[in-house]
Amino acid sequence: MQILTFAGFTALVAIISYLKTRNQEESSSDGYFLGGRSLTAGVIAGSLLLTNLSTEQIVGLNGSAYESGLSVMVWETLAAIAMVVTAMFLLPRYLKGGLTTVPGFLAKRFDVNTKTLTSVLFLTGYVVVLLPVILYSGSLAISGMFDVPELLGVTHTESIWICVWGIGIIGSIYAVFGGLKAVAVSDSINAVGLLVGGILIPIFGLMMIGDGSILDGLSILTTENPDKFKSLGKPSDPVPFHTIFTGMMLVQLFYWGTNQQIIQRALGAKDLKEGQKGLLLASFIKILGPIIVVLPGLIAYHIFQGNLESADTAYPMLVKKVLPSAWVGFFAAVLFGAILSSFNSVLNSSVTLFGIDIYKQHINEDADEKTVVKYGKTFGVILAIASMFIAPLIANAGSLFAYLQEINGIYSIPILTIIVVGYLTKRVPAIAAKVGLLSGCLLYILSQFILQPYFINKAVEDAKASGITDEVTLALTEAQAYPHFLDVMAVLFILNIVIMLIIGKLKPREEPFVQEYTKQVDITPWKYTKQAGIAICVIVVGVYIYFA
Repeated sequence: MQILTFAGFTALVAIISYLKTRNQEESSSDGYFLGGRSLTAGVIAGSLLLTNLSTEQIVGLNGSAYESGLSVMVWETLAAIAMVVTAMFLLPRYLKGGLTTVPGFLAKRFDVNTKTLTSVLFLTGYVVVLLPVILYSGSLAISGMFDVPELLGVTHTESIWICVWGIGIIGSIYAVFGGLKAVAVSDSINAVGLLVGGILIPIFGLMMIGDGSILDGLSILTTENPDKFKSLGKPSDPVPFHTIFTGMMLVQLFYWGTNQQIIQRALGAKDLKEGQKGLLLASFIKILGPIIVVLPGLIAYHIFQGNLESADTAYPMLVKKVLPSAWVGFFAAVLFGAILSSFNSVLNSSVTLFGIDIYKQHINEDADEKTVVKYGKTFGVILAIASMFIAPLIANAGSLFAYLQEINGIYSIPILTIIVVGYLTKRVPAIAAKVGLLSGCLLYILSQFILQPYFINKAVEDAKASGITDEVTLALTEAQAYPHFLDVMAVLFILNIVIMLIIGKLKPREEPFVQEYTKQVDITPWKYTKQAGIAICVIVVGVYIYFA
């Protein structure tokens, strides 16, 4: 029954998408970044939230909540503040310059090679981090909900490989060979299902705990698991409380303020007022995000008594446990659509970045659009295959969401640095941006993948040698042996800025950079932007104080 429901809903979405888009022209690269500059606040807010909500977040963050409790909600609540900053500081500058893509600003502010280097960093991040995490989290969900190991008589590891390659091949055909034109329509259908299903999971879970009563379930959950409902992360948690004031905000600013897939929605605003209202509306709704991406993890911890083999299986196992059988197939189909949507979106961006920023810019400047798309698609196939090989290896990387954020630091902080310096200074030259990108990446890799393992292993060995065997004490020793990756990000962010400013002082641009107003849209700000932004920040602080 579950498989029939899954197949039926998946087929329905595909048929509707095909019928709606069969006459659409897709022979050029113009369709990759559509900036109609006509989006209103409601559309921008909805698109921002639905683009953000996908399986790597639902599965990964709920897994972190299962393991560490409510403190991981910082990934959701602090996003609201990052969107406020984007609305007030970055968006007015983006719209003034008439930008379609963020790398487009880097080409104007510094030079083409800086833009290309940034595109290469994004592509590296996509193949090593984002695409594999999307595939792995999606495979965990599908394998867990359908119990693929029992269904096919294979091990858990083998089921993950099977699901990764199944999703990867279908997604690649969809994205690389022309099926992507249907993504916009299928997204809107799956998004509704994802929101409905996402809210139903904690409702059914609380009803199971409270014998049919949601309020009783919530009361039992909070009373019996008080340690799980503390907003302030401990030093051994994935997000210790102090990191909110160091690298956490930088990660959020990179994601909500400079990530092309996200900020593109705001770049399409009909004017600055609508863009700011859209971002602020999305930031207010984002405060409620933990209901879908944190609360189910806490419910799973209570129902399974913390006995699951892996924290990242908490969400799919909870879905299977609390949803009626027929609903499991429907929700799995919706999740499958979300997986394909995320996979296709990233793969499509990769094809675009390679085709336009690398192939046409540096390999074959005379290439026509058909040739650019052809080689872009070839690159997309290679990228997809590489990500399918990497995805199952993430099983040994610890917390899925923590892995995603830590590896992202390789390119997120350097890119954020050069954008901030680019806007706040006028004479820092292109060479400073290139040095900032390279030094930021290399220093982060040195810190997290060479120095960190050395110091942690040494601290744990010394602790064991002194007779300490308690797992909690050893975990605390491990956490204190080396600075948290978010602290490292903050230090490198400041260091990169200092390096760029020194270069700017020693070798400044001949002419100061002046951002031109392209007059593509009206950049009169919304008059209540500051008041709304302050109100949102106060609510976030209030939530933390309440759960402290």
